[in-house]
Amino acid sequence: MAATTCGASSALTVPELPVDRPGVLTLPTPPELPSPPAPLRRPGPPGTAARYGRAVTKIVVPRRFNGPPGSANGGYTCGLVAGFVDADVVEVSLRAPPPLEIALEVESTDGGVLLRHGDTPVAEGHPGELSLEPPEPVDPETGERAARAGFERWSAGHPFPTCVICGPEREPGDGYCVFPGPLGDGDRFAASWVPDPTLADADGSVRPECVWGALDCPTSAPVANFGQGPPVVLARLTASLEAPVRAERPHALVSWRLGVDGRKRQAGAALFDADGRLLARSQALWIQLKTEHTA
Repeated sequence: MAATTCGASSALTVPELPVDRPGVLTLPTPPELPSPPAPLRRPGPPGTAARYGRAVTKIVVPRRFNGPPGSANGGYTCGLVAGFVDADVVEVSLRAPPPLEIALEVESTDGGVLLRHGDTPVAEGHPGELSLEPPEPVDPETGERAARAGFERWSAGHPFPTCVICGPEREPGDGYCVFPGPLGDGDRFAASWVPDPTLADADGSVRPECVWGALDCPTSAPVANFGQGPPVVLARLTASLEAPVRAERPHALVSWRLGVDGRKRQAGAALFDADGRLLARSQALWIQLKTEHTA
């Protein structure tokens, strides 16, 4: 649909961990250990692949970016994982609910990365393919009208009303306030989005993981049960960030159904600027829970 503690022996004093950007810790190299492996870097333009430019072995999802209660938003988490994969199109599969405010380990694998919480795999990312063609763009005003018209249906019985992306109980500026509503044809959903400046870097470009978050929940709209059955949860997100997304400017999100196979539901989403330029697109796999969920 919306203080990490570090144990240390008396022989080693662990300095305070520097935070380079929200959700990312750059860990210092202990003096007794060899230097860490070469950092993962992003060779392409900003907004397409790993861009931290330094060795990063742990990430933390801030509490603000929750999805279901007590766990991280799937799209935002996928975006953090995608930042370690050197590809223009990245596919990230969620293996377990991502925890909040806990340091998660990033481990390189053959052709990708694994995000772990202790021994529990949380997510896997690797280069992907995205062949879907986006529909005709809509302008932000059209997206806003669709969202307003569909808000009652979207918010009534929302399984995760505090979701940072689509939760109706989140305040503007804190949450994204993306509430997809059906367009006139009934096959597509749309919403407007004005990214808050807290989601952006110093130059005003929305951080890639925050764009991934916006590409998540809208894809649930065409395949959701809207209170007429168990909710759906994100299992996999594949995305391509095509151009920078600017904070404090109006955008439109359009989503559409790709297919339903039992409990598996697939949908696509596209993000456009006010001029109709495609900025990002995604394809999501959602899984319908077996039982009803009480928020």
